[in-house]
Amino acid sequence: MSELARLLRYSRKYTAHLLLSVILMACVGAAQALTVILIGPIFDRVLNPASADAPVLLFTIPVWKHQVFLDSFMPASVHNVWTMVAAGILAVFTIKGLCDYAGNYLVNYVGLSAVTDLRQDVFDRVVHQDAHFFESNSTARVMSSIMNDLEKIQVAMSHILADLLRQSFTAAALLLVVLQTDWKLALGSLTLLPFVLLPTVRLGRRIRRTTRNAQDNAAELNQVLQETLSGHQVVKSFGAEDIESNRFRDRAERLRSSNLRYVAQQAVASPLIEFFAAITIVGLLTYARTQIKGGQMSTGEFTSFVIALLVLYEPVKRLTGIHNIFQQALGASQKVFEYLDRELQVKEEPGAARLARFEKAIVFENVNFRYPTSPEGLVLDHVDLEVKAGEVVALVGPSGAGKTTMANLVPRFYDVTGGAIRIDGKDLRELKMASLRDKISIVAQDTFLFNDTVGANIGYGLRHALPEQVYQAARDALAEEFILRMPEGYGTIIGERGIKLSGGQRQRLAIARALLKNAPILILDEATSHLDTESEVLVQRALQTLMANRTVIVIAHRLSTVRRADKIVVLDRGRIAETGRHDELVNRGGLYQRLYELQFVTSDMNPADPLMNP
Repeated sequence: MSELARLLRYSRKYTAHLLLSVILMACVGAAQALTVILIGPIFDRVLNPASADAPVLLFTIPVWKHQVFLDSFMPASVHNVWTMVAAGILAVFTIKGLCDYAGNYLVNYVGLSAVTDLRQDVFDRVVHQDAHFFESNSTARVMSSIMNDLEKIQVAMSHILADLLRQSFTAAALLLVVLQTDWKLALGSLTLLPFVLLPTVRLGRRIRRTTRNAQDNAAELNQVLQETLSGHQVVKSFGAEDIESNRFRDRAERLRSSNLRYVAQQAVASPLIEFFAAITIVGLLTYARTQIKGGQMSTGEFTSFVIALLVLYEPVKRLTGIHNIFQQALGASQKVFEYLDRELQVKEEPGAARLARFEKAIVFENVNFRYPTSPEGLVLDHVDLEVKAGEVVALVGPSGAGKTTMANLVPRFYDVTGGAIRIDGKDLRELKMASLRDKISIVAQDTFLFNDTVGANIGYGLRHALPEQVYQAARDALAEEFILRMPEGYGTIIGERGIKLSGGQRQRLAIARALLKNAPILILDEATSHLDTESEVLVQRALQTLMANRTVIVIAHRLSTVRRADKIVVLDRGRIAETGRHDELVNRGGLYQRLYELQFVTSDMNPADPLMNP
């Protein structure tokens, strides 16, 4: 299906509004034609006192040869020609204005509503994508498509669509006027039209390609902007302001070049139309002298014809520009539809079962996994592991061993490429994802908080949570003390990613959010490794509360924090090298002992750690 057909499909639910707008715009075109027609009686009757006192002819319907007179629309008591013409002009302009207003509003309503639906579909598709999608597409590029690309489509589907209907009906009505006045003269005047339309169609294809390049350049510019603003501390610490400024200038210049290329291409049609219009007018004037001298055409008829023709060239010129803008929108829509058409790599199977509760165990059965971007190497290689309900299992190992990947497979951020993961005997791929993820809380090292209030960030863990539930979660996470010191307490806006808070405060809000969710399974990416000693003590105490009576999978970076884990799983190059408790592994002479000896310093052992002193 073409991009245009797919865009128009979003207008189907607004068909009634669209049809009414078409009717109203047809009235606008007819009113424009009547305005030109009334010029004839002005020259032949109003400004000619010697004219005969006869009905005022407006036009003749060609097929039936039926004549339409202005007198037919006036009260019987009105006979003065000027009165009738003046009343006709006022009525035509009033009707045209009202219809144009209503039609313009309705078609913009349809266009804006359709694009809003499309934007929502794109957002819903993107937000349900798997982790592979976000690894392959930068945030700035996706945002550029959802905002900038759709803005181009929105302009075409609203303002420009209204102008398309207006100019199309105006052109059609004026064409009828020139044809019924003198069809031979009209055909002669319009013979040059194909020389304008054919180049316009060819230019449209180029404009579509140019627009796609411009939108890609805009996405690159957004990416530089987003990275520089998000990483402003890194930029400043390395004194790289000039480097980022040059990067931004380079991308901005590319965008400017693409936009100028579009301007040059779409502007070609206007001088072509002006040139051929001048040739037509010179020919018309030459022809008119002969016709008027021979009495075959009145001055008023010729004036109406010429004005109608001149006015006709304006909508033709506008329509070529409208065609170019639609091509621009179609070019912008390519990336949008790419996102809509992308197949979900992790998706819910039809008939998936709901996971009502978690009671027994999480089991990895001969699990293999590789990332799509590195298909040659296995990140996890034949992993077998059982995590029983209520156990605390720590995943340790050198960097790149597969610890985080293994934990990310449990909530189905990725799907295994071999083997299976089961919860209470059910394959994760056979479960509804919402019910699975409802049973899992995650507290990561890099805590993400929204630019919202403290209460809203905690309440994110449970929809429709009562205020008292939010307050209790904050108290259990040892967060209420600093929350109440904030200017507006739970109503304080904490900034983008919680920038107004310290690292320990952010972690305690994340713990409060997990406490409020109250899921039976907890995935804990060691949350204290970047904190100072005082903050670490508070966070560890909060974690002790969070971990109580839950099944916990800990991604351990510091081995001193997992001494009291029920089971320690040592990963090396995607395989399980060792499994056991701390006391067993530390004296076994294997990888765990080597890692522990490298990391262990007595002063680093924190007695507040819930895994060391539960």
